[in-house]
Amino acid sequence: MPDVTWWGHSTCTIDDGGVRVLTDPLFCSRLGHLRRRRGPLPDDRSRHADLAVVSHLHADHLHLRSLSLLPRHTPVVVPSGALRAVPGLRRLRDRELVEVGPGDTVHVGDVAVEAVPAEHGGHRWPWSRRWAPALGYVVSGKARTYFAGDTDWSALVREAVGRCDIALLPVGGWGPTLGPGHLDAVRAAGFLAEFDAHHAVPVHFGTMWPTGLGAVRQDRFSYPGTEFALQASRLRLPCSVRELQPGETARLELPDRRR
Repeated sequence: MPDVTWWGHSTCTIDDGGVRVLTDPLFCSRLGHLRRRRGPLPDDRSRHADLAVVSHLHADHLHLRSLSLLPRHTPVVVPSGALRAVPGLRRLRDRELVEVGPGDTVHVGDVAVEAVPAEHGGHRWPWSRRWAPALGYVVSGKARTYFAGDTDWSALVREAVGRCDIALLPVGGWGPTLGPGHLDAVRAAGFLAEFDAHHAVPVHFGTMWPTGLGAVRQDRFSYPGTEFALQASRLRLPCSVRELQPGETARLELPDRRR
């Protein structure tokens, strides 16, 4: 029975058989022009992890200050080339930093964490020439849990992930518009249909929002998780969608056919 805790944005803890994998740690209340507008800051429990994974270089996913708050014994997995592309990572050389590309696997206890491709930009900043591939991760223990990071619908991603039991899918963003390389709630539900998952948890919405735009496109901030669940129901997917509040944990039972 894996547990998934959503801390807001793309930060989740996947607890599979007692092995805790933390995704895209973001522990701040402010990031540039963005403010955390929903839920409290992740509490100390969020930092207890056996492994942390970073999906791509964008600052709301690879946040240096948040990574520095992790215990020094926690290895951090980053996309291949990240150490060259983000010089600030050198300040974290007192801990184990593991670079991976699509197809690479890291083991922690009885759990395997495989990097898979993502259909998303790999630059640190829009104007930056330095790049590393955007990734998702499949955490395989008692269940196969897919954390997508940021991605668009892609046959390449679908093939690399294969079947999964639990899908943590991005359904929104941090502003009133979504650029290329993202899923909205409707497209995320369509993508979910391809994974034969038993559970899904919507992420990457309803947390960070630009200063001064609190009243702009509230549907893009507050409702993507609910819209994702409704769309999955309309598609008659044999999958439960658990819309969590920041800091909430879901215990996700697997059906007999998956045991």
